[in-house]
Amino acid sequence: MIKAAGVVLVLIAGTLIGFMQAARFARRPKQLRELAHGLQRLETEIGYGYTPLPEALSRVAAQTSEPVASMLLAPADAIMSGSGDDFQAGWEASIRAYGPRTALKAPELASLRRLGSILGMSDREDQLKHLKLAQQQLLAEESGARDDQARYEKLSRALGILLAALVVILIV
Repeated sequence: MIKAAGVVLVLIAGTLIGFMQAARFARRPKQLRELAHGLQRLETEIGYGYTPLPEALSRVAAQTSEPVASMLLAPADAIMSGSGDDFQAGWEASIRAYGPRTALKAPELASLRRLGSILGMSDREDQLKHLKLAQQQLLAEESGARDDQARYEKLSRALGILLAALVVILIV
């Protein structure tokens, strides 16, 4: 009886691990697309609305879902609270805090870090150029993420189940 319960638990755990990894492959393109659209909205707020950066980030964050919304809202909150941090430090802290909660990989986070070093530090036209560049980089990464999703999503589900079955066979 205990052995059967252990077998079932190992199978369930392996299957869940495989499905969690598959979900990560599925979340990455969605988050990249959402982040690119958020940067496009930010570009509109800055370019056409002449909205101050913290307020623009707050508006964009309100239109996005978690964890991307928190990543965009944290630097705006840091500036609005008057904690003394400059925008770049708040942006970097936000990426460090919320980056691991996303499905984004190192190239996307590096692109966001580069963007944070420009936003709030240069004139409006330069910021718009860098926002457009970051959007293009994220959209390029999104196509790669879609390829990875198509290639590895089913594979990770199957591997989770098969590795759990292998563990069960080795144990029994």
